[in-house]
Amino acid sequence: MFLLGSLTVVKIRPLCGLHNLSCYYLSTNSHFILHLLKWILHRGLVYLRLDLYTLKFNLSHKDPQSKARAATLQTDHGIIETPIFMPVGTVASVKGVHQRELKEEIKPDIILGNTYHLYLRPKTDILEKAGGLHKFMGWDKNILTDSGGYQVYSLSSNRKIKEEGVKFKSHIDGSYHVFTPENVMEIQRKIGADIIMAFDECTPYPCDYSYAKRSMHMTHRWLDRCMTHLDKTPYTYDYKQTFFPIVQGSTYKDLRRQSAEFIASVGAQGNAIGGLSVGEPADEMYAMTEVVCEVLPEDKPRYLMGVGTPINILENIALGIDMFDCVMPTRNARNGMLFTAHGTINIKNKKWEADFSALDEMGHTFVDTEYSKAYLRHLFAANEYLGKQIATIHNLGFYMWLVRTAREKIITGEFAAWKAMMVVQMDKRL
Repeated sequence: MFLLGSLTVVKIRPLCGLHNLSCYYLSTNSHFILHLLKWILHRGLVYLRLDLYTLKFNLSHKDPQSKARAATLQTDHGIIETPIFMPVGTVASVKGVHQRELKEEIKPDIILGNTYHLYLRPKTDILEKAGGLHKFMGWDKNILTDSGGYQVYSLSSNRKIKEEGVKFKSHIDGSYHVFTPENVMEIQRKIGADIIMAFDECTPYPCDYSYAKRSMHMTHRWLDRCMTHLDKTPYTYDYKQTFFPIVQGSTYKDLRRQSAEFIASVGAQGNAIGGLSVGEPADEMYAMTEVVCEVLPEDKPRYLMGVGTPINILENIALGIDMFDCVMPTRNARNGMLFTAHGTINIKNKKWEADFSALDEMGHTFVDTEYSKAYLRHLFAANEYLGKQIATIHNLGFYMWLVRTAREKIITGEFAAWKAMMVVQMDKRL
């Protein structure tokens, strides 16, 4: 390592396909120095990776009886306290919830948008004209976008995966499109989320070892292409973005460890774990998470993609995960399932027909005390949209309460005992 004024230069491994070049990791707060050095260094046989320290991560507390952590992340759109759950706003909307309710009742520090869906509708040119996703949807806090890899995985009968990228058919109109590591980086620049994800392949479960290994190595090659192209692609808006690579490897410990080592070596400001919560048993999910968390750097945030149930979240917090997202609280709410600290409720069941008690006496949001179980059951029986909205607000409020209470318990050193109690309680059907 050596210093040049405000510039820190650290030599790191050559990237895939660039082994004959000198490879440097640079960070600086000066855009002028950044562009000057980029111009100079690209005149020679060097590869320049630029990182403006766009994310500040402060790990403040560790639970003494588990690997749970409490930390803060800071981007240009504000502070994120971890552990955190990110409500999923697939198409610039958390289903059934106004942005005002998100801000004033549910109060997440960050929400998630989906690159695949936003690319298809409303399309990136509309988002760019609006000034980015934040302005388009009226949300002034943090946003993370996934890369579309999981959605491409879910289109198994309508896509072809090759080294160059993925050709897929739109679920909207049947038109054909291609995602590559390069154009997905460009799309995410135009969407304008605060945290953007590498383009990866999400393997199915079950998945044979040879396919999982080939897919993992391709995901690593795609990561190199993402990083190379991202360096050439300036920010679209007047704030910075942070890039997270993704660990893959299916449910094979040696592949997960190998992938985690590769991901850790690129020196990103945060890291994600993908390819879990795709049908594998919970114990396998936890085993893979534990292996990966042993390898990923402690001083960077860890994001477990697409997880999960309230119990999944607590168990993975105990293994060292900081960030989560999942459609479960909103999707299950629309089907009448409510999550509570004492177990799950199927509000459609007849037993709630004359139960006039509050929806949830813990009162995480206004709906919990303003509406009764009997009233909500009536709304579902009548197929009234308001029922789905009430249930969604409740579930998201509960998820936010869960991770915020987990944070409090980590800070006070009581997390392990509290988690053990909560797992038993929440595993009940009420």
